[in-house]
Amino acid sequence: MTMLDACVRRISSLSAADRQCMFELYRDNYGGAAAPIFNKDLDAKDYSILLTDPLADIRGFSTLAVYSERYRGKPVKVIYSGDTIIDRAYWGKNEFAATWLRLVGSIKADAPGIPLYWLLIVKGHRTYRYLSLFSNEYYPRHDAETPPERQRLMHHLAKSRFGDSYDPDSGLVRFQGQRSFLKEDLAPVPPKDMARGDVQYFLARNPGYAQGDELLCLCELTPENLTRFARAWFMEGMKRAA
Repeated sequence: MTMLDACVRRISSLSAADRQCMFELYRDNYGGAAAPIFNKDLDAKDYSILLTDPLADIRGFSTLAVYSERYRGKPVKVIYSGDTIIDRAYWGKNEFAATWLRLVGSIKADAPGIPLYWLLIVKGHRTYRYLSLFSNEYYPRHDAETPPERQRLMHHLAKSRFGDSYDPDSGLVRFQGQRSFLKEDLAPVPPKDMARGDVQYFLARNPGYAQGDELLCLCELTPENLTRFARAWFMEGMKRAA
């Protein structure tokens, strides 16, 4: 299987053809997809990671927004992830993880003294598992209670970003109006994953994931909080930006 190449692009640099390819890939994986909503969401992001085949066709992408907040009178920086979609024929055969971690490492290097948090909302167990793949401490999780101070930060960031679409009691984001959801062939959890504690926890916390409900998650991005393989790519990004 041919590996996919990954590159970082500013959203403002994407062509109309790029956007159309990205939307078609999105529509292949999600029901309820609508081009106007997709493009509006895309315009609210700063960066895209594009995965391309040897013919330069887009086979996957992820997006993220970078912004500043204040919490308890101090600055924090936030990376908000959009949907990550990879052509099923290329699952596990791409440079996405390395490229994403180098990018966020470079963002950390821009303001090393300010806490950097990864905020994401999750409507699929595969995306939720990225948290344990990349980081040592993230919330919410199956094997530890969320510390009260971290929970307050999560509520603050979620209300600021999602307003009334965020329910602090459940920790879920439910957007009003038309919303996307995993297609029927992607939503079920494979039997091999059902015994995993993190997957069982995700299903218990977000029983409406197949209808588009999203679980709010947070992770601080520091070298110390990343797993060994993730830390190497993150540090590479920090050094490149220095």
